[in-house]
Amino acid sequence: MIRSELIQKLADENPHLYQRDVERIVNTIFEEITDAMSRGDRVELRGFGAFSVKQRDARTGRNPRTGEAVEVEEKHVPFFKTGKLLRDRLNGK
Repeated sequence: MIRSELIQKLADENPHLYQRDVERIVNTIFEEITDAMSRGDRVELRGFGAFSVKQRDARTGRNPRTGEAVEVEEKHVPFFKTGKLLRDRLNGK
């Protein structure tokens, strides 16, 4: 499901809301999650999962085309850990 499909589904299920309002709500939620993660905070949605930021150390990598050694800088990457309820539903429990 993509963002526009999510917005459309929520708008269809809530006919008392305008689609532009639903779109604003969805965008605000995603912006808040992004802002919290950029500050290094953890975002937990009970039953769904938790978003956090992990740090990857600097390392020496290889250019796959030439095989030469390349220095890869330290970086921060997003990480998602599923919640128990989501895992159970995916596994048919």
